[in-house]
Amino acid sequence: MRSHRFTAGLVAAAGLLLLSACTGPAAEPKAATGAPAPADTGPLRIAVITHGTAGDAFWNVVKNGAEQAGKELNVGVEYTSDGDPGNQAKLIDNAVAQHVGGLVVSMANPEALKPSVEAAVRAGIPVVTINSGEEKSAAYGALTHVGQNEAIAGQEAGKKFRALGRKKLLCVIHEAGNIGQAQRCDGAKSGFGGEVTTLQVDISNPADAESRIRGAVRTDPSLDAVLTLNSQVAARAVSAIRAVGSPAQVGTFDLNSDVVAAIRADEVRFAVDQQQYEQGYLPVVFLKLHRDNANVVGGGKPVLTGPDLVDKSTVDKVGRYVQRGTR
Repeated sequence: MRSHRFTAGLVAAAGLLLLSACTGPAAEPKAATGAPAPADTGPLRIAVITHGTAGDAFWNVVKNGAEQAGKELNVGVEYTSDGDPGNQAKLIDNAVAQHVGGLVVSMANPEALKPSVEAAVRAGIPVVTINSGEEKSAAYGALTHVGQNEAIAGQEAGKKFRALGRKKLLCVIHEAGNIGQAQRCDGAKSGFGGEVTTLQVDISNPADAESRIRGAVRTDPSLDAVLTLNSQVAARAVSAIRAVGSPAQVGTFDLNSDVVAAIRADEVRFAVDQQQYEQGYLPVVFLKLHRDNANVVGGGKPVLTGPDLVDKSTVDKVGRYVQRGTR
């Protein structure tokens, strides 16, 4: 798998850098100028704080990536999450108070997290943002952002539907106030070229979400494409379309085992996979290299983890990694 080879290569690179740090000039107590060696050479602790909810299939993969990188690099990784922006900000504040060595933060609501992220930076704690908030990452002082550019991913989804001959697209938003989801729908509109409408549902009420999608496709029979922004909502869209007897085709963002099965059954035509395992794994590598070797990644630009479109031609290859929790 491409993401597996990529992350494995980064770990190998990290090992080489750490080895050189132990055997080269940097391992000497004093440099040639007489300056003391860095004091922060003990075990690194990193707090990963996301806006995901406990047990969510998507965020479990992010957590798996972060914890695996921690094991491989001997880094302590503490993963916590809260979908409420105020509570997430408090988790960041607590991590700062505990003097962690690095922070990994998703920013679905950047303005709500701004004071806490900036306080971490002022305290000398390096921050890597992930998943959401790419546009505010550098402004808040983060080292880099790791994630999918939502506009680009949306464009690819729109282009895919256009290639499938679809004419009218419904884009289903499941989290009010999440800027990334609006960017996905805007990108889809750009790539699709045809008519695009949006529908707001609540992911915490799956039955109501299905009912709203069912009502939308029943009311407007010209809707022949439905784009969901979450794998769980995709399953609801499939059920809604089946109940109405609509010819609409479903595409979605993100993978889980249900989406893999639905792609195999032609119930979902494709999934936009942002490879979120990398969003957990790579920041731990980057923060370790930054602490041990003063490395920075991205040159002021985000490190993109997607999009990778998975359809029937690739689903068997990718599906086995979904089952093990790394895609």
